[in-house]
Amino acid sequence: MTTTTAPDGQLVLAAEEGGALSGIENAINTVFNPISEGFSNIVFGELTVFGVTFPWIVAWLVIAAAVFTAVFGFIQVRSFKLAIDLVRGKYTDKSEPGEINHFQALASALSGTVGLGNIAGVGVAVTIGGAGATFWMIVCGLLGMATKFVECTLGVKYREIDADGTVSGGPMHYLRKGIAERIPNAFGASLGKVLAVLAAVMILFFAIAGGNMFQANQTFAQLRNVTGGDTGLLGSDGAALIFGVLLAVLIGSVIIGGIRSIGAVTSRLVPAMAVVYVLACLTVIGVNYDTVPSAIGEIITGAFTPEAGFGGMIGVLIVGFQRAAFSNEAGLGSAPIAHSAVKTKHPVTEGLVALLEPFIDTVIVCTMTALTIVIANTQFWTDAQQTVLNGGDTPDGVTVTSESFATVLPWFPYVLTVAVALFAISTIITWGYYGQKAWCYLFGKSKTKERVYNVIFCTFTVVGSVLTLGSVLDFADAVLFALALFNIGGLYIMIPVVKRELASYKAKLRTGEVRKVDEKV
Repeated sequence: MTTTTAPDGQLVLAAEEGGALSGIENAINTVFNPISEGFSNIVFGELTVFGVTFPWIVAWLVIAAAVFTAVFGFIQVRSFKLAIDLVRGKYTDKSEPGEINHFQALASALSGTVGLGNIAGVGVAVTIGGAGATFWMIVCGLLGMATKFVECTLGVKYREIDADGTVSGGPMHYLRKGIAERIPNAFGASLGKVLAVLAAVMILFFAIAGGNMFQANQTFAQLRNVTGGDTGLLGSDGAALIFGVLLAVLIGSVIIGGIRSIGAVTSRLVPAMAVVYVLACLTVIGVNYDTVPSAIGEIITGAFTPEAGFGGMIGVLIVGFQRAAFSNEAGLGSAPIAHSAVKTKHPVTEGLVALLEPFIDTVIVCTMTALTIVIANTQFWTDAQQTVLNGGDTPDGVTVTSESFATVLPWFPYVLTVAVALFAISTIITWGYYGQKAWCYLFGKSKTKERVYNVIFCTFTVVGSVLTLGSVLDFADAVLFALALFNIGGLYIMIPVVKRELASYKAKLRTGEVRKVDEKV
């Protein structure tokens, strides 16, 4: 097998040329390529503004985030402290309906967004957009907090709680119920049902391909690289198969327990992997503390540079917005599935907790990566920027980041391998849950149907470890972002619902009907 690089700078694994796996992979890709290319061209179709070209879906996501920020009066700033208190359990009684606490819900959703994109994708962003792209990543992350607030409030508002206490929520539920409620006629009911089914299909497809196969593939690719590549311990096709089976067993043992099991795992795994990664960033920054002021200055001035080098201010802004939008998934409708399982009788409380997600994913993790790269200022990064400015290929984002850490931590590739593995496993676990909820929405809920889904999902974990299926994964990415078109359209329609929920909860806080409790995470 050989490793290649995806468009966003992430490592992917390719079957060995001429082998049996290569034949299978080529056959599948040949059939799927026309479908993938056609759909991807629509979803990631490009617009040109002031000479800078970018995918229209990015504008759709960012404009929505700006609108929600304005409509709710910068809720992400005004209610930030309240959101922290809610995560700590200060306002939630353990007896409230739901399956997991606020912290577990936040950790479960974060495990689906924090991943290699925060490492490799940011490396690509600051290479093709310069240091200034970091500033606009932060701005987009801050705006995206309002989108998460809206969609996750609706996720809890329209969730369904079964007799056994298990919860089902997400865009397939709030699009169906919420749109029918806001447009009380046959058209509204039909529109809601159609959008709900489309949302479920899109989430299910991405869960199996992008949230599962791709993550398994990248984890094995990184492990191969640090163990000697083609001639190392994991250089054979058989090693990929064994790895896939072991990973599938691990994933299956977690997702079979549902969101309670997932919440228990991610509430420990996500903080652990975030701390390890952020500490590594702080180590590089600390060693180069004298260059911190100039690096921050470079980020700020680079964000507003009128020079044409990186496309001018508009070009840098777009690169930053694109990376942030692709990283935190605000507006895609995925996170509300995890947040819906929270223990609360006030939907807006989880909306407030959810707004912390883009802050952690983008404002903290992505920014730490970018700041590390800018401060380290390696020759590899400088050369890569020049290559891009001269019209050359975009470099491997993982290498850009890894080289920056290596200036202080020569053994960092091993830490990166651990981080990639933890990020990928947590992502697979969460998307396994998302896919299960979409599966049950489409085919009905029963223990047998859930087991069938779990077997299918884990089987594709093995497949993903062995085959790349590039065109299938490209299609999966396009499918997930297509969901944003329907999801955000529904969010606009249901803004009054969220406003009522927010006003009601704030009134209860003022009157003392909702009080602090002693529960802590």
